[in-house]
Amino acid sequence: MDTFKIDDVAKECGMTKRTIRYYEEIGLIPPPERSEGGIRIYTRGHIERLKQVVNARDVLGFSLQEILDFVAVREILDEQKQKYWKTEELEAKLAQLREIETTVAQQLAMVDQKLDKMAEFRQELERSQKRVTDGIARLTQERES
Repeated sequence: MDTFKIDDVAKECGMTKRTIRYYEEIGLIPPPERSEGGIRIYTRGHIERLKQVVNARDVLGFSLQEILDFVAVREILDEQKQKYWKTEELEAKLAQLREIETTVAQQLAMVDQKLDKMAEFRQELERSQKRVTDGIARLTQERES
């Protein structure tokens, strides 16, 4: 298994070492193993998890609490997938897929909620832009009269 020092993780994920340690402290990533000298030793799993966190933060605009919730649901989904692939009996597989469907719907609802807020914010900005454009047109017309 590949292991990485915090400098390598920070570089690959595009974040600072301080941020990585903070995310570890608040539970966004599991604590890494430590070498005999106390140096944090990260795995590919840590890097993948941090990339998910960065995407949730940057792309979706999630707060840290929302990221914690989103990642928790993602972990449940990963566990459900593992269980599904280990299941052989048809009815049990079907039950697993139904659980996965519910979990994916939960994640979609979280994203949809964020998108709804963004759409509201955009509409507010569009109304402001229209008022400004109308004001410019009115003042321009008055000046020309």
